Amino acid sequence: MGRDNGLDEAKILAVPVHRESPLFSELERRVLDYAEALTRTPTEVTDEHVEALLEHLDRERLVELTACVAWENFRSRFNRGFGVEAQGFSEGACCPVVPPPAASTGTSA
Repeated sequence: MGRDNGLDEAKILAVPVHRESPLFSELERRVLDYAEALTRTPTEVTDEHVEALLEHLDRERLVELTACVAWENFRSRFNRGFGVEAQGFSEGACCPVVPPPAASTGTSA
């Protein structure tokens, strides 16, 4: 899908290091940070995420972005709930696997 929309494999592979990669614009970095925060359980979206995006997007675009991320999260969790595995449609496709965040060493109150 990404390739069909002009995204090359180098950029796809750089997603896990998007903060440091010169391949991404500031807006793209902010979108990826937001999507990552929204995908975590529990979500970790902050006012700073939203404010950073509103420097580039109007509220309607932010709603659209949030809906897209939420929809993909829904599909992923739905598929996991029913044990749906890869069906081979994207055999050989490039898809970076983002490692989970490091476990916190601090204590919670």
